[in-house]
Amino acid sequence: MRLLLALILLCASNFALAYIGPGAGVSFLGSIWAVLVGILLAVAAVLIWPIRYLIRRMRARLPADSSEKPSAEK
Repeated sequence: MRLLLALILLCASNFALAYIGPGAGVSFLGSIWAVLVGILLAVAAVLIWPIRYLIRRMRARLPADSSEKPSAEK
């Protein structure tokens, strides 16, 4: 019964002729942009993590003191 009444009222209502200023649109686009960039950075961090891990392991295998010059043979 409530659903029927809600549908009747919805169909009988007029359009809301309201003005939405440009500030609301800019705010909406800014918030959507922030959410999308946040999701993109989170996905990139998850995808790049294994690569960073491998690079750190490869660097750990290199000799610690590679700045020594080889001695000249006499």
